Amino acid sequence: MRLRSKWGLGALVVGGLFAAGWYVLADRTLHPGAKTFHLPTGTTMRAFAEQLQRRHVIDSANSFVALAELTGKGNALKTGVYRFSDPTTPLDILHKVVAGQVVEYPLTLVPGWTFHQVRQALAHAPHLTDDVGQRPRAAVRAALHMHASLEGAFFPDTYYYTYGGSATSVLARARKRLRALLGKDWRNRAPNLPIRTPQQALILASLIEKETAKAGERRKIAGVFVNRLRLGMRLETDPTVIFSLGKHYHGVLTSADMAYPSPYNTYLHYGLPPTPIGLCSARALYAALHPDKTRALYFVATGRGGHVFSDTLQAQDEAIRKYEIDTTPQAAVPQSRGARRVGKNHAN
Repeated sequence: MRLRSKWGLGALVVGGLFAAGWYVLADRTLHPGAKTFHLPTGTTMRAFAEQLQRRHVIDSANSFVALAELTGKGNALKTGVYRFSDPTTPLDILHKVVAGQVVEYPLTLVPGWTFHQVRQALAHAPHLTDDVGQRPRAAVRAALHMHASLEGAFFPDTYYYTYGGSATSVLARARKRLRALLGKDWRNRAPNLPIRTPQQALILASLIEKETAKAGERRKIAGVFVNRLRLGMRLETDPTVIFSLGKHYHGVLTSADMAYPSPYNTYLHYGLPPTPIGLCSARALYAALHPDKTRALYFVATGRGGHVFSDTLQAQDEAIRKYEIDTTPQAAVPQSRGARRVGKNHAN
């Protein structure tokens, strides 16, 4: 009894229903050359063996069942989705389905994503039960036993789930990861910060996350925000305007956009926004709670992925002229990751 050496792509196409509830899952992008099966609840070892033989994975269903009986595993199948690679052996197959080594599917949550983007990722994840869908946010919070906003409430990382797993279970794990990290960083935070709660730290971290992709700038940007909070200055950061605009943002910010009436618009309101504006990486959260000691109160994007920092309004205006006004139309400013400036006007 052995595996066939050539399986072909046809084994990867959904071919309809088979005996005992077996069917093939289309999976050619993950493991071309592998055969994938779903074992529904109640599948017997005999039905499993016959399907393996029918799919030309083994030569003899009888021999496979005999092997299972000989090893005392005749009734030990675990339900789920399994993938068998070429080459493998009948003993390897038996070990896999008895041990429950089911296929795991990855789902990546990206730093900076809004909850709307998280919803979209969950909805498009293969073989994931989307019990979040278009449910009201209050219902999602209740399912996760949450009271705070869903914005920024999950740690961005790659999570693995099995066939039929729920979106809520993925979010629960991501929520737990974030709470553990936030609690640890909050306990070890720098002294005398102008933020009073872990949730405020998370909000500040979300602004830092959206402002820069450069690891070396995060703590300095945090220092600018902390300085402005201490002085009672508006943060005046473009990502909060972009978040306020939502689907109405189309890649540039106009003067009218900067005056958009939203509690998230930090050009209009003092202090932090009401909630985070995106998912925060560990580095952004660390930066929020360990800002650089700097005199800078302003920064402007250079258009090359970095920022120029300024201590005075005069220096900031010069930087804006150099990196913005001289190279872009006055009515609209192109956006890359994050904002074009912080603190164009010295408001307090």
